[in-house]
Amino acid sequence: MRRIPCRRLFTAALLVAAVLAPMAAAPATSVEAADVGRHDRDECPPDGLGPELTARLDKAIEDVRTQAGIPGVVAGLWMPGKGCYLRATGVADTATGRPMFADTFVRIGSETKTFTVTALLELVDDGRIGLDDPISDYVRGVPNGDQITLRHLAEMRSGLFPYTSDPGFIHDLLSEPKRAFNPWEALSYGYRHPNNFAPGAQFQYCNSNLLLLGLVIEKVSGQRLADFVHRRVLRPAHLRHTLLPKGAEFPEPHAHGYTNQTLSGAVEDTTDWNPSWAWAAGAMISDLHDLRRWAETLATGRLLSPETQAQRLKLLPTGFPGLTYGLGIFEANGWIGHNGSLPGYETVTVYLPSQKATLVLILNTDILHEGQEPSTLLARAITAVATPDNVYAGGISPR
Repeated sequence: MRRIPCRRLFTAALLVAAVLAPMAAAPATSVEAADVGRHDRDECPPDGLGPELTARLDKAIEDVRTQAGIPGVVAGLWMPGKGCYLRATGVADTATGRPMFADTFVRIGSETKTFTVTALLELVDDGRIGLDDPISDYVRGVPNGDQITLRHLAEMRSGLFPYTSDPGFIHDLLSEPKRAFNPWEALSYGYRHPNNFAPGAQFQYCNSNLLLLGLVIEKVSGQRLADFVHRRVLRPAHLRHTLLPKGAEFPEPHAHGYTNQTLSGAVEDTTDWNPSWAWAAGAMISDLHDLRRWAETLATGRLLSPETQAQRLKLLPTGFPGLTYGLGIFEANGWIGHNGSLPGYETVTVYLPSQKATLVLILNTDILHEGQEPSTLLARAITAVATPDNVYAGGISPR
């Protein structure tokens, strides 16, 4: 078997980035899929940021897309007081040559973590859980679970071995990428290994952490994760085109996704792969309009109390230059949010408080270019042009 670098399989990892099947079902899938007229909500004038800056952004995006071999890109940049920029370039389907389009649904990978942790923090605000509660209070069988807190899990400082780094998991997933996983099954791959370090000792991106938080939400709320997130996060945030799917379903319209995270190393179309293995860590679907709205909601804490948002934004070092991480959220040289990547798709959704600016990127590939995430290359190129004092530092991805 070709060895797949750990970093890759889940971002689906956030990077820093998904396990579901029977555990979570999205209550609004058909509504979102049937909605029409979505394409006109985020339109920008052709020279929305002025002809000079627009031309520079066009060139920066096309240079990266060509050099990195990215099939299709959707890029949205909103800068209050200055204007906006929206481009869809490249192809949504390499077989037919269909152009990329701005209103595509996309698998958002580890951006799912921002929704899961927001749901968890709402339970904190409700007084039903505490961030310093041990995971053993809610989920049995977690190695060192009496010492690992919910805060450790959300901060990526639990010390648990990531299930997506287990060779057996990688082989099983890539041998049958359309199969369904449930959270307990996925977690068991990580439990085969000793913990990597004591809780709180350091940062390590680990999708096991988020599966456990998803199980906590279900136990405490008495609801399936998809239902709780829909009711407490998506609906209050007015996100009508975001969902946690039950399996491989994917609302139309959507671009095809492409990866080389395969047993042979050959590029494959991942559009119909089942992301249930990522569940609370990275299985969600959204679109440009919702991600734009979510960026500011997340960064400003609109759904949380000020005290809980302050806890969320206690940012700690990650070991990655320019990057710090809080509770399911990062700060990258001023930009606050998260990125996502899983086989075939990558996204970036970030907000710059100093300028109240929002950047959303959607790509239909996760294939690295010279060892770097294509979404990181694009975000850096765009911010170097548009916000040179705040150049995106990149997401967090196990390597």
